[in-house]
Amino acid sequence: MKQKLNLVEGSIVAPQGFLASGVFCDIKRLGTGKGSQKGKKLDLALIVSEVPATVAGMFTTNQVCAAPVKVCVERVKKGRAQAVVVNSGNANACTGRQGMKDAREMTSILARQLHMPEEQVLVGSTGRIGVTMPMPNVKSGILHAVQILGNAPRQAEEAAEAIMTSDTKPKQIAVEFMLDGKKVRIGGICKGAGMIQPGMSATGARPAALPHGGLHATMLCFVTTDVAIDAKALQAALQEAVAHSFNRITVDGDMSTNDTVLVLANGLAANEKFRVQSSGFKVFQSALNHVCLELAKMIVRDGEGVHRVVTVRVNGAKTIQDADAAARAVANSALVKTSWHGGDPNWGRIIDAIGYSAATVVEEKVDIGYSAPNGEKILWSLKRGHPTKATFRELCLAASPKEFELHIKLNLGKACAVMYAADLTEHYVDFNKGDVTDPTTLGG
Repeated sequence: MKQKLNLVEGSIVAPQGFLASGVFCDIKRLGTGKGSQKGKKLDLALIVSEVPATVAGMFTTNQVCAAPVKVCVERVKKGRAQAVVVNSGNANACTGRQGMKDAREMTSILARQLHMPEEQVLVGSTGRIGVTMPMPNVKSGILHAVQILGNAPRQAEEAAEAIMTSDTKPKQIAVEFMLDGKKVRIGGICKGAGMIQPGMSATGARPAALPHGGLHATMLCFVTTDVAIDAKALQAALQEAVAHSFNRITVDGDMSTNDTVLVLANGLAANEKFRVQSSGFKVFQSALNHVCLELAKMIVRDGEGVHRVVTVRVNGAKTIQDADAAARAVANSALVKTSWHGGDPNWGRIIDAIGYSAATVVEEKVDIGYSAPNGEKILWSLKRGHPTKATFRELCLAASPKEFELHIKLNLGKACAVMYAADLTEHYVDFNKGDVTDPTTLGG
């Protein structure tokens, strides 16, 4: 029986015992850089549990990783945390020793204000790479944000807005469900629109675990829950959820230096603390999977310049690695993505991308087709390597909706993979190319 999930308001403050806030402290000079054209855009957020919480995390496998990622990787290993401070407008990446000092100072300032151990405060950053943090602004922002912490849905939304860079809208969700007779909640916020193809692992080390992991804006996600759960079980659940969500999306094929997912579980729902083998683990896993996948899809839909979102489904591969390679090759092909933007069902570009991927492919066995999202009826453009009788007009109609699914069958085995991808538009290029004579056009 499928677990019933009810949507509730409040995202990260929906679970018991969580507070949030978002403030403007001018971390990026007002009016300069992409994402700053909105004036005094909120740029620093706090997420706080009223009691120490179990923590789990997943982090970028980019070999160049930001200072806040390094701080979090080390602290999450201890399995306990109580607060997170996050800024937008500056990635604090490629900033050397000063960057590490600043990341730790951010956690130290918040820890002193909240009277908690510094080791239980985590940090996240997103924005332009290679710029040192304006710490006086950051400190004043943290002090202000502490004063306005609260558990109203509005405060959660302000936190979601404060972590945005080139995003056009806040991304948040919360669900309520029954677990071992207790009513529990999971809430989350995330940001991301460009530099999106996360490939995260628990330690930031490569490779991200196949079958689901892959190898410049950033993907950040923060999840809260009032469930009581063992640290190892929470980490296992997060790895599984990220494998089927954030590690399955791509906007532009670029992995950020700062990609991070953190989960805090404070146990205030008062369920009996469970482990991986516990009966409640599968229920919790299912709910966490749902939250992460919904947030991940929000990122793709809000991708820079995105006009169409395409779910690429590869089936019948020899191995999981082959399925993954074929799906990513298609999802990241500039030629395929531009044809999606034009509504052109150009299966020639698709089979070309499959062919140059690392997957084992036999041309005479490949099927390619289109369907509506979660649709059962597939319009095949290619069967066993040969064009079908589907007309060009029919195929154009299948590839014209804002969202559709692309089905690829290799017919060589039983392995499968999925990617949630975006088209490539003129707006994406215009948005990201910038003009060095005009700082207001330069992005992260």
